[in-house]
Amino acid sequence: MGKSRARRFRRAPFSPAGPEQRRDGEGGPEEEPAAELLEKLQHPSAEVREYACASISKLLQQKHVIPAFLQRDVVRCLGPLLMDHSLAVRETAAGALRNLSACGGFEVCDDMVTKDIMTPLVALLKECSTGLDANQLSPKKCRDMNKNYIEDIANEAINLLWNVCECNNTAVYIFNKEGCLEAVLHYMKKFSTNVDLAISVANCLQAVTEDNPDLLSSFNASAQQVLETVMLCPESTMKHILLRTLIAGTIWNIKDTIPPGSLGSMVNAILKIFSESLAIDAGEMIISMNEAEKKRLKLPAEAETEENMSDVIDNCVLSEDDDMEEIPKGKVRRENDISDLLPSDKWELKEVTALLMAQQTALEIIVNMCCSEDPSDDEWEELSSSDESDLFMENSYNEGSGLLMSPLCLSDEVNSAFLNNLIPKKILEKTGFPNSVALDICMHKPSWKPLIKKLNAVQCRALTCLHSILLVSDVDCLGGASALQSLAQHLSQLVFSKTELPADTEFLEAITSALRALLQTMASKNISQCMSPEQLLALCEAGIHSSNASVRVNVVSILGISGSVLAKGQDTAETLKMIGKFLLEVAMKEPSLVVAGEALDALFDVFADGKEAEKAAVQIKLLPALKEFQPVFKMRMRKEGKGQYSTDQLCVLDNVKMNLRRFIAYQETLGKTPT
Repeated sequence: MGKSRARRFRRAPFSPAGPEQRRDGEGGPEEEPAAELLEKLQHPSAEVREYACASISKLLQQKHVIPAFLQRDVVRCLGPLLMDHSLAVRETAAGALRNLSACGGFEVCDDMVTKDIMTPLVALLKECSTGLDANQLSPKKCRDMNKNYIEDIANEAINLLWNVCECNNTAVYIFNKEGCLEAVLHYMKKFSTNVDLAISVANCLQAVTEDNPDLLSSFNASAQQVLETVMLCPESTMKHILLRTLIAGTIWNIKDTIPPGSLGSMVNAILKIFSESLAIDAGEMIISMNEAEKKRLKLPAEAETEENMSDVIDNCVLSEDDDMEEIPKGKVRRENDISDLLPSDKWELKEVTALLMAQQTALEIIVNMCCSEDPSDDEWEELSSSDESDLFMENSYNEGSGLLMSPLCLSDEVNSAFLNNLIPKKILEKTGFPNSVALDICMHKPSWKPLIKKLNAVQCRALTCLHSILLVSDVDCLGGASALQSLAQHLSQLVFSKTELPADTEFLEAITSALRALLQTMASKNISQCMSPEQLLALCEAGIHSSNASVRVNVVSILGISGSVLAKGQDTAETLKMIGKFLLEVAMKEPSLVVAGEALDALFDVFADGKEAEKAAVQIKLLPALKEFQPVFKMRMRKEGKGQYSTDQLCVLDNVKMNLRRFIAYQETLGKTPT
C-alpha cells in the first residue's frame, strides 16, 4: 500500500538440493546406521573414527536422515572430535558438522549453538591459526605429509563458523567475545597461496560484520590493512574476483570505521570491484569455459594448464558499444559458495561458479547500499565529485540505451543514503535472460546444470537492484523521460517475449517490483507509459495467482498506478471498468489481508478523480460493492489481524480501513449511487 519499499538482502546459508526432510514421525532405517556410526566415533582407532566421521558427513547431506542423528545427540558426539589427536579426524568431524549446519537450516544451527558447538570450534580455530605458519606437523597426527591439514581443517571450520553465525545471534556474540576476528584474519593472509580458504574467510567475514556494531572496534588499522591488501591483489581469476567482491562487501559493512575523509575513495574502490565482475558476460564465459574444458581433456594430463584464463576473461568482457537490444534472450536467498567442494579437475566449472557468485554478491550489496542509513552530505561530497567511479560513468552518454551515465551520487535523505544516479549499464544488461547457448551447454552437462539456477539468480538480483535504484534516484539522474520509456519497453519485453507469461516466483517478484517502481516514478512525473492496458491486465491475471504474496501485492499496485493515470485521460471508462472489476474481486476474495488492503488502496487511487473514473464507478456499482464489503473487511481485521501480521502491516491496514470509510463518504457526495 503506497510506495514500494527497497528490500535489503540478508545472506543465507547454503541448502543443497536433495530429498525433502521426512515428516513421518520417529523411527526408520536411518536410525540403525546413525547409532552404529555414532558409536564408532568413540573407537580407539583414529582410522575408524575418521571413517565414521566421513560416513556421517555424507549421510548428513540428505535432509531426511538428519532427525535420526539429532535424536542421538550428533552435535555432542562430533564436537569433541574437533580437538581430536588425529588431524584427519578433526578435518572429517568439521566437515560433518559443516554439512549438518548447511543442510539442517536455522533450527539445526540454533540447536548446535545451544549444545555448545562454539566452545570446541573456537578452540580449533585459534589452535589452527597459531599453527598456520608452522612448517612441520607431527607424523603421529597426520599420515599424508603432502597434505596441508591445518589449512584444510581451517577451511571446514570457517565454513561451519560462517553457517552458525549466519543463523544464530548467540554465535555472533561468542565470535565477538572470544576475539575470533584476529584468528580469522590470520587465515585471510594465506589468500595468495590458498584462495579457497580466503573465500571461505571472506564469506564468514561478510556474515559476521553485517549489523554487528560491537565488532567494529576490533577493526583496527592492522585489520583494515589485511582487507585492503586483498582488495588490491592483481590476480584476474574468477576466484580472485569473487574474493575481492566479498571483501568489498565486508568493508561496506564496517564503513563506520572509515574516516569521513576516506569514505569517498573507499566507496569508489568498492564500485570498481563490482564493475570488474559485472563487466564479464557470464553466458560468454560459460561458452568459453566449455571450450577450454574440451580442449584440456584432449591434452595429456601433464600438459594441462590454466594460462589461457586471461584470454577467456578478455573475450567475455562486455563491449562498451553493446546496447540494450543486444541483451541475449532465452530463458532469494543467497546460497553459500561451495566451489571448494567441487572436484579438483573441474577448474573451468569452478571459475564460472565463482564469477556468478561474485556478480550475485555485487548486486546484493548495491541493493543494500541503496537502503543504507548513515552518511551525510559532507561525507559523500568527496565521492560525488570524484571521477573514479567507473561503474557509473564509463561513458558520459550511452547511445545504445539512451541512458546518461552519471557518477555515483549519494544523498542524505532521512532514512537512507541513496544512490542518486542513472540506471547503470552493466546492471541493466544483467536483467536480460541468460544466453540461450550457455543454457543449452549447462542443460547437457550434469555437473554444470546447477549453473542455470545461479544464472537466473543473477538476473533476479539485477532486477531487484534496478528496483532499488529507481526508488532512490531522481528522474533527471535516471536519464529523463525517454530513458524511462526505453526501460519500460525493456521490462515489458522480458515479461511478454515468451508465448506464456513467466511462472517462476523469484523472477515474477523481481520483475513486478522493478515495474512497480518504474511506473510509480513515471506516473509521478506525468511520463506516458508504454505498456498497454491489455498487457497490464494479462500480467496481473498471471501474477494474482502466484503463491508469493509480494507478487500479488506488486501486480495489484501496478494496476492501481496505471489505472490512476488512465483516469486522467479521455475515453478510458471501459478500461477502467475492467481494472475496477479486477481490483474489487481481489479485495473481496484474496486470502491475504495485506493483498486485499493493497487492492482497496489501488481502487482509491484509480477512482479518486476524473469524469471517466466516475462513469466507470457507476457502471460497475463500485459504491454499493464497497459499502457491502466494509463490514466484512473490518471483521477480517479483528479476526485475522492479531498474530498473523506485523505491527507495520497492521498500521497500514488500519489506514486502509480509515481510507475506505472516507472513500465511501466521498463517493456518496458525488451523488453517484445507483437509482
